[in-house]
Amino acid sequence: MAEAVNAGHTSVVIPAFNEAASIAAVVRDLTSAAPWFEILVIDDGSSDATGAQAAAAGARVIRHPYNKGNGAAVKTGIRQATGEFILIADADGQHRPADAARLVARLDDYDLVIGARSGRTQSTLARRLGNALLNGIASYLTEQPIPDLTSGFRAARRDCLLEFLHLLPNGFSTPTTTTLAFMRAGYSVRFEPVDADQRVGVSKIRLGADGFNFFLILLKVMTIFSPLRIFAPISAAAFLLGAAYGVWTIVTQAHITNSSVLLILASVVILLVGLVSEQISSLRIEGRR
Repeated sequence: MAEAVNAGHTSVVIPAFNEAASIAAVVRDLTSAAPWFEILVIDDGSSDATGAQAAAAGARVIRHPYNKGNGAAVKTGIRQATGEFILIADADGQHRPADAARLVARLDDYDLVIGARSGRTQSTLARRLGNALLNGIASYLTEQPIPDLTSGFRAARRDCLLEFLHLLPNGFSTPTTTTLAFMRAGYSVRFEPVDADQRVGVSKIRLGADGFNFFLILLKVMTIFSPLRIFAPISAAAFLLGAAYGVWTIVTQAHITNSSVLLILASVVILLVGLVSEQISSLRIEGRR
């Protein structure tokens, strides 16, 4: 019952770039799965018939004049959506329509619901290993278990997404940013287990370059919301290294070196910067609310 009720208040946002082979089937399958408030396809400057196929299948199509990036398309969809809830799904056919309705049904109790893919349904071994590394880093930074940081399949309250719209990048790191931002801001986040089907066509994500960008986004978001989780370990490492080196030089050379003193001073400076950043972060979050 909650699935149908929430779906009636949900805008489905589908960013699409050169997905003519799959987009019509995605729109039709979603339409048959639940009575959505609206389905928006953001044609991100495609050079094929993506927009035409989506419109023929019944979606409302919003076209970018040129390719801006997956994140930019998602932001356009969030701005144009008029539903109380927003469901973001990929245009490549990976996400199952039945799972979409299940995610939205959870929005009675949660502010963000993420379709967490099982390891066996993620595409390649290299990508599984990369995602596992990012999940581990993100779990440490947020102090909460994160089974799937990069899943683009998610449902959220629109007003909560608008709060963090200015943080979202134009590239492929939108899922990473929204997950960390929601968790560090104290919103309720749920990871709902889903299976992903084989995508139609070739992935637009470049494992090396985009993987490094995901890591940078992790650091960027955490320095905004919880900077001490970054600064404190660096400060501690510098202090321990300086102290250990100082003890060794006293024992072996009967004096302490400038290098040891500089490392210890650097650790103090880093910790102080972290403390000031933490205070600024707290004021910033409280001010936005």
